[in-house]
Amino acid sequence: NVTSIFIGGGTPSAINAEYIKDILEAVKQRYRVDGNAEITIECNPGTINSEKAYIYREAGINRISFGLQSTDDKELRMLGRIHTYEEFLETYHMARAVGFENINVDLMSAIPGQSLTDWEENLKTVAELAPEHISAYSLIVEEGTPFYEEYGEGRHADELPDEETERKMYWRTKEILSKYGYERYEISNYAKPGYACRHNIGYWERTEYLGIGTGAASLINNSRFNYGEEPEKLTVSAQMEETMFLGLRMMKGVSKIEFLKMYGESMENVYGNVIRDMEQKGLLEDGEDFVKLTDRGIDVSNYVMSEFLL
Repeated sequence: NVTSIFIGGGTPSAINAEYIKDILEAVKQRYRVDGNAEITIECNPGTINSEKAYIYREAGINRISFGLQSTDDKELRMLGRIHTYEEFLETYHMARAVGFENINVDLMSAIPGQSLTDWEENLKTVAELAPEHISAYSLIVEEGTPFYEEYGEGRHADELPDEETERKMYWRTKEILSKYGYERYEISNYAKPGYACRHNIGYWERTEYLGIGTGAASLINNSRFNYGEEPEKLTVSAQMEETMFLGLRMMKGVSKIEFLKMYGESMENVYGNVIRDMEQKGLLEDGEDFVKLTDRGIDVSNYVMSEFLL
């Protein structure tokens, strides 16, 4: 059974909404889609109107994800976004009027020139709108992007928030959003009770998924492949690694009982030394069933997760 459908990334809201409707009808004809399935579409605020939103609702879409990134127009221009904050507000209220009761807003921290206070204002401004879900990611300067040309390899490093400021941004995100009733259920994701994104949780828990479209990735029968490519069967060691470094993104951590069920071998036998080392360093909490990151471990999560590569 299909329990969730996610239309994105990119900007699927840029195309004719009837095409989105046709895609969902095709999916429902060929697969058993649960009646309460979570069906999300990603939208850039500058590419959707009420007519499109009505068609999405008619097609069965019940969750909308807005790539806002910032409430500051100067920061939006720096990121190359095509919308203003005012345009986002109009789009957000329009989605509510059409009947969307599950909305996510993406925000981005560590933008060049952004101070801790600027980030706090971004968070508070969006939290006041009370979307059901907020994704708060830190800007990563990826090679091959315009940002890399500008800021990669130490160029204009003084314009990017330093490591300590970036860490404080992470801390303040949790503090501020918790005051507005959001629970952190994954390193970068916060939700009101009952609104954690089921689709994304599926990725972190290694639920099977099928990616349809150019470049879309899939995980079927412990094989990973991109659309149109031959599947690559994951070894048991690779599956264990993924279980740990993906599962540790979740605040609840990774279940020892589930690990044993999946692999017929205890987590202690495979990772006991690593877990004890990380626990002694104050980066992991080893509970009765779940192994999870501590607050300090979240700060250096990439390091902790790398230690679980066999």
